[in-house]
Amino acid sequence: MIETALGLRGGFTAPHRVATKVGADVLDAGGSAIEAMVAAAATIAVVYPHMNGIGGDGFWLIHRKDQAPVAISACGPAAGLATPDWYAKQGYATSIPARGALAALTVPGTVSGWQAALELVDATRRMPLADLLGPAIALAKDGVAVTRNQSVTTAEKIDGLRDVPGFADIYLARGAAPVPGTILKQDALGDTLATIAANGPESFYRGDVARAHARFLEQQGSPLRLADFDSYVAELQLPLTVTTSHGQLFNMGPPTQGMSALAILGVFDRLGVTEGEGFDHLHGLVEATKQAFIIRNAELGDPNAMRAPAQDFLTDTEFDRMAAAIDRKTALPWPHVAKQGDTIWMGAADRDGTVVSFIQSVFWEFGSGLTCPETGVVFQNRGAGFSLSEGPNRLAPGRRPFHTLNPALAVLDDGRVMAYGTMGGEGQPQTQAAVFTRHVQFGMPLQQAVSAPRWLLGKTWGDNTTSLKLEESFDPALVEGLRAAGHEVELTPAFSSLMGHAGAIVRHPDGRLEAASDPRSDGLGYAV
Repeated sequence: MIETALGLRGGFTAPHRVATKVGADVLDAGGSAIEAMVAAAATIAVVYPHMNGIGGDGFWLIHRKDQAPVAISACGPAAGLATPDWYAKQGYATSIPARGALAALTVPGTVSGWQAALELVDATRRMPLADLLGPAIALAKDGVAVTRNQSVTTAEKIDGLRDVPGFADIYLARGAAPVPGTILKQDALGDTLATIAANGPESFYRGDVARAHARFLEQQGSPLRLADFDSYVAELQLPLTVTTSHGQLFNMGPPTQGMSALAILGVFDRLGVTEGEGFDHLHGLVEATKQAFIIRNAELGDPNAMRAPAQDFLTDTEFDRMAAAIDRKTALPWPHVAKQGDTIWMGAADRDGTVVSFIQSVFWEFGSGLTCPETGVVFQNRGAGFSLSEGPNRLAPGRRPFHTLNPALAVLDDGRVMAYGTMGGEGQPQTQAAVFTRHVQFGMPLQQAVSAPRWLLGKTWGDNTTSLKLEESFDPALVEGLRAAGHEVELTPAFSSLMGHAGAIVRHPDGRLEAASDPRSDGLGYAV
């Protein structure tokens, strides 16, 4: 049984051990949680490329001691040429392709998010960017060992990726998925990270790297152009928030699904469940998820195209209405439309009281697959999630697509600060709810709350069914009870990656730190 990592000076958790080590090394050197996260973000883009990369987006929630949490939305908009008419002329009138150049239609935002986060660190104490990115640069050039997770994922998705320009040259081994332990070298990506280290994150958008990307994307048929990169800057935002009986919870606003993550916990708080791991706990959270997803699917998209601000759906009146709609004994018929996606989540805390919840993604596994040979960057396919029909998620120039990404953070009434999250598309808010309620509401130790059997309503990365999936390690009597209530139950192996790669960091008011990582991932929780 993995134990919760405990410490005082710093804590870090990531779904890859090397990313945890790099983040922890920054904390050990006196760096802040923000700087540790930037270093780990660059590193995990190298060592876990099927899950994330610098050609994708990122979101931050940052809590600094005695300050209100802030959010950073590093979510790139659609290209200026990207319209339904433009896609119709390419032969796509009803949907956007999921892979290839036509799927690469939004600006990669995550690197700009790094810059926005670093600007929150006192300039007189800030570590040089070259020091933060140095480990990622070395790993890209010297090579890393392909994980089993990457090997399996590549094999599962190879048919849609092998012919995408640039992909096979880096991520396949003689046309096949690399076996675990294969040495993966990414020299061009290392050069790109070195350019960012020398010239700053802005150089990714307004320098030689941006020009190389604009040339390549246009040649391949993407609507992205140099002007789209040049005009992009990540945004500081106020996070969405709700207050429950346990404290104040925070998450990202649209175009993420952060609203639904908060709504699940707000609704469940009203159900009065007093004991964890039983029927009332699981059934209650699943039914709260359904209520939250109904609103999410109908309302969320680019905030400028929504009929009402997302915070308006997080009121006592709304939570009371959704809670009243839940039958405590019987499942609501399902499904509604599910959302795909995968990513990585990481958490960090430092000795000065800063706690970071961070998420970085290229949407589907390896994103669009389109890989620039000059820079080694794989471009996300987040724009494939746009609709070509009317609605809040309709494609338009400058519009941001719906995101499953949503890092979570809570400031609890007892003084603890908790950062938590996961990858897993549709499963992200559900796993957040599982970890939060187990640890905060029902007192389960942090690592156990992350490791315990999980469930998923709907689909996540690599899966297309919309049943209620339960890991087979659940009590068989509980499984049968859920079936009897009308849930369409499907069992998965214990510790299945379908359930996401979760993690959590907790900072206590006396300075103690706890870190937990998911045994379903290749990660590690660190605290010292």
